[in-house]
Amino acid sequence: MKKILKSIFVVALLMNFSCAEDYLDTIPTDAVSAESAFTTTTNAMIALNGIHRSLLLRYDSQGQAGEGAVMIMREVMADDVVMTTTGNGWYVSISRWLNHNVQTSGDVRFVWRFYYKVIGNANMIIANIDDAEGPQEEKDEIKGQALAYRAWAHFQLVQHFAERYAAGGGNSQDGVPIVLEPILEGGARNSVEEVYTQIHTDLDAAIALLDESRNTKSHLNINVVNGIKARVLLTQGEYAEAAPYANAAREGFPLMSESDLYAGFNNYENPEWIWGSHQVDDQQTYFASFFAYMSLNFSSTNIRSNPKAISSKLYDMISDTDYRKGLWDPNASDPELRDPFIDEMTLSSFSKIDYMNRKFIAQANASSVGDVPYMRASEMLLLEAEALARSGSDAAAAALLTEFMEARDPEYTLPATSGEGLIEAIMIQRRIELWGEGFRWFDLKRLNLPLDRTGSNHVESVINGKFEEPAGTNNWQWQIPLDELNANENMVQNPS
Repeated sequence: MKKILKSIFVVALLMNFSCAEDYLDTIPTDAVSAESAFTTTTNAMIALNGIHRSLLLRYDSQGQAGEGAVMIMREVMADDVVMTTTGNGWYVSISRWLNHNVQTSGDVRFVWRFYYKVIGNANMIIANIDDAEGPQEEKDEIKGQALAYRAWAHFQLVQHFAERYAAGGGNSQDGVPIVLEPILEGGARNSVEEVYTQIHTDLDAAIALLDESRNTKSHLNINVVNGIKARVLLTQGEYAEAAPYANAAREGFPLMSESDLYAGFNNYENPEWIWGSHQVDDQQTYFASFFAYMSLNFSSTNIRSNPKAISSKLYDMISDTDYRKGLWDPNASDPELRDPFIDEMTLSSFSKIDYMNRKFIAQANASSVGDVPYMRASEMLLLEAEALARSGSDAAAAALLTEFMEARDPEYTLPATSGEGLIEAIMIQRRIELWGEGFRWFDLKRLNLPLDRTGSNHVESVINGKFEEPAGTNNWQWQIPLDELNANENMVQNPS
């Protein structure tokens, strides 16, 4: 393998499979010479902070702001988030199931490159940290986080670009290339099974190195890694194994209060946030931001003309006594019935469309600053409940759902205490609770469910009539970007 490239900045790698012209700065704001980057744990931590920061950075366009952008893409491809108009065009083609099927699409290139950049930076750290000068506990923390990032990025890639993992199957279908070293050459696609095996290897190694401590919730600790492990096992249908990891992930993170539900989902100090990107005021990203497209109040052309709404079908499943029901306004278009909070946010020039959300609130009309949630205690509790229910532990699953709903709806009663009825009840709460946070498309794919937008407030002209997609079609796999195909002779394209 060729060695790491050098520049006046630390660079991660020049990988053909992440586009041959791309240099990746591991340090977004601070210059450190390549020679000194990993000589000490202090410098290595700066490089690790570059990975944390990369989850918020803009890539080729304002609609490609790291993980928050990919979260939006997954949501608008599913059924629960509604694009109320075409606005100024951002994410419209993705919502129509067009861009992800085009190998020359900038969005396809971005998603592929983004996750492999995370992997490339993680590999630099993993390859060098053992020889750095500094306390062993600092080396362990840095290496553990890098291993977890490598696992997480491979997991994200294989879910986007490969067929779903089939529980009980051989899973020999093409996955994505496993990359474990800082290299120049792109490799062949590993099988889906091989990718998941490597993901678990890295997560287990990270768990052995990490504990509960960390500098900030933007960093990864053992709670976060347990949560990623739970997600992976759930996706594989290993339900009995997933439940205890989800339980461990949420240890020490209580469910948020009713008042916290209405605080804007923009602050990683929320007690139930396990992992999220923190954006400081002087790192304003303006239109390249999760909140520039998903918030109620940031004064972007997109938000003013295309407020994101909840599916009316899902909204109707929310009880009137559920605290969360006020996170969306079914009467937003009517000044007499509209939630007064919407007007209080000084949105006079904004479109008011029924079922629009007030879940996500940016720092101000002129500021898109906001912390982005990646993992919360609610997700882990509902994941644990789902895993228990699908593995036959109905009583334990019902007890968890009851515990969760006591914090969300004081009048809630379980519609079923066992079997498919209980599973359906859990999944409805998962959809309500995690609306807009990037999970729904993944859930449809892992469960081999069809896309069904019929009978709701999805607008035919916005989604170009894309109301349905059968389960298991080739359209559930993103195309490999053309740049990758041109640069990597080992790469094969997905069927279209």
